[in-house]
Amino acid sequence: MTMACVEPLGVYVHWPFCKTKCPYCDFNSHVREKVEQARWRKALLAELEHAAHEASERQVQSVFFGGGTPSLMEPETVAALIARTRELWNIAADVEITLEANPTSVEAGNFASLAQAGVNRVSLGVQALDAPALRFLGRQHSPDEALVALATARRYFTRVSFDLIYARPGQSPQAWADELERALALAGEHLSLYQLTIERGTRFFAEHARGAFALPAEEEAAQMFEYTQQCLAAAGLPAYEISNHARPGAACRHNLIYWQYQDHVGVGPGAHGRFATADAKRATRRASGPEAWLEAVERSGHGTVETTDVRGRDRVEEALMMGLRLSDGVDRAAFAASAGADPVEALDGQRLARLVEAGFLEIDAMRFKATATGRQRLNALLKWLTA
Repeated sequence: MTMACVEPLGVYVHWPFCKTKCPYCDFNSHVREKVEQARWRKALLAELEHAAHEASERQVQSVFFGGGTPSLMEPETVAALIARTRELWNIAADVEITLEANPTSVEAGNFASLAQAGVNRVSLGVQALDAPALRFLGRQHSPDEALVALATARRYFTRVSFDLIYARPGQSPQAWADELERALALAGEHLSLYQLTIERGTRFFAEHARGAFALPAEEEAAQMFEYTQQCLAAAGLPAYEISNHARPGAACRHNLIYWQYQDHVGVGPGAHGRFATADAKRATRRASGPEAWLEAVERSGHGTVETTDVRGRDRVEEALMMGLRLSDGVDRAAFAASAGADPVEALDGQRLARLVEAGFLEIDAMRFKATATGRQRLNALLKWLTA
């Protein structure tokens, strides 16, 4: 399907199922004894067709299979979705196709088939490099399985990333520094390093509330964050976003689409989309519950439960919330094109001046960005900016 327009687009496919629910996870993930794979494949393909009508005049630059645990999808489903994406849209010659995977031996056994299906980048949820930490985090793999999965992934995929979670209970800054040194010895082009947070609705939330465990003190967690930034920059993987580090040119293109407030469509339970219309960003949300979504798609061809047009100040604030996560911040001209207004002109000038003076923001004719100090306090910074 050939189109003249080449506006970038990301396609996100959500697979909502996991073998078990991790105690820290507040994502839209569910445990089911049995999944009708053929039925789900048909429904995902149907909603992909619907998404192509929502945002048709685009060039797909990235496809991302997230979850849940998308490495539990049958490779046949992944292959069918990739092939249909190529038929429905103009697609970039160097399209990035990422799949999230857990490093168990069963899932690593599918890597060859997934690569053959068209996946060219994999993101492994390693999360920790020692057995007690993995047990605490509710992970189903061992440290040895993680190492084997990493080696297997590198045989089949041109690009490999993995995740770690730090600031765990009982973890000192020195213990994290030691773990990070081991991670760097295993790292390729990309690492995602997340500070453990306690999210409402998770098992950890209830356990933490009753005092079953305590997180490191705020000062210790800040030390871990600052050391992470310095250590990875020195190793050639500087932070391009608060929690994501990459060698030059190796940033996750799909996530950059989100953070740069470019267009994306969402397929699957709970998936969100944002794509430009004549004067707004259209926001879509699919039904979250797997069964409710499946029934809606089989009835109507899609599982959309909410569609709104984001305009004016809301559009600016939404774009800022994403763009200020990036180390480079936002390009003011690109921001104006995607958000409908220049960020400096849209916000209170006196408040901006105070935040620049305090060392939280840097603004020049080209860029608008949070400093390292500002990114470490991003939620508070956004409140100050948009008050």
